[in-house]
This record gives sequence, structure tokens and C-alpha cells, in this order.
Amino acid sequence: MAPATAYVGLGANLGDARATLAAALRALAALRGCSGLRASSVWRTAPVDSSGPDYLNAVAALQTTLAPLELLAALQAIELRHGRERPYVNAPRTLDLDLLLHGDAVMATRQLTLPHPRLHLRAFVLQPLLELAPSLQAPGLGPLVAHLGATAGQQAQRLPG
Repeated sequence: MAPATAYVGLGANLGDARATLAAALRALAALRGCSGLRASSVWRTAPVDSSGPDYLNAVAALQTTLAPLELLAALQAIELRHGRERPYVNAPRTLDLDLLLHGDAVMATRQLTLPHPRLHLRAFVLQPLLELAPSLQAPGLGPLVAHLGATAGQQAQRLPG
């Protein structure tokens, strides 16, 4: 497969979330078939459609030769290594890795929808994503900066390095 730029959303609100995000970024950088990892700042946000403590979030960009479902499987394996459990929808979590974009791929399967169906509606995704790639466009959504207004009521605070 030709290399594609993939964007991965990272989030955690249980345990030492900052350390978990740092470990997850190291794991992403070490993935077979992936290179050139770049990461946004860490952002603090209140849970959306969830409960528990505030989340720490970030977005990573990487070049990958993995197909979308292969990359998704690798992301889920990293989540499991960090104690991810799925007791109910939107449960608090030790680590959440969402494949947001994979090049220009558009797909909808039981396992994966690309682009991620809510990436343009969540400040905790959109703001760090635009920090990494301010002019990024997504298939079917156009320029992502045009969607910032939809997240205006959601508080997202960029944390210092």
C-alpha cells in the first residue's frame, strides 16, 4: 500500500493520563509500517456524552503503509496494553485511540468509519487536529477549520508542554 497520512485521536481520563498519552505516542512511533510521528499539544476537556474526570487529549499524525483496518487493529492492541476496558458506551477510559483520517479514505464498516463521524463536532479532536494541520481538509467535510463554530460551546484548554 502507498503511504498515507493518518491522524489518530488520543484520550484518557483514568490513571496518570498524561503519562499514558506519552506512552501511547511512543507506541505509535514504534508501529511497523508507520513513520514520521508528529503530535499536537495535550488538551484538557470535560467529558462529552460521558462521565468521570476531565480528559486529556491529543492528536498524532503519522505516515503509514498499513491499510485502515490494519492500523485500527494496531491501535486497539495499544489500548489493550494500557488496560482499556469497554464496560459501556462512552465509559471513562485509561486510553482511547481513534483513527480519525487515513489519507483520503472514505469507508463505513461495522469496525470503522472514515473520516471519523464526529471529528468535526468535538473540540477535543478538532482543535488539536488543526494545531497539527491548520489547512487540513477531510473527505465529505471540506476544510476542517470551517467546523470550529460547531464546537464553540465546548471548553478545550491547551496545556503547557
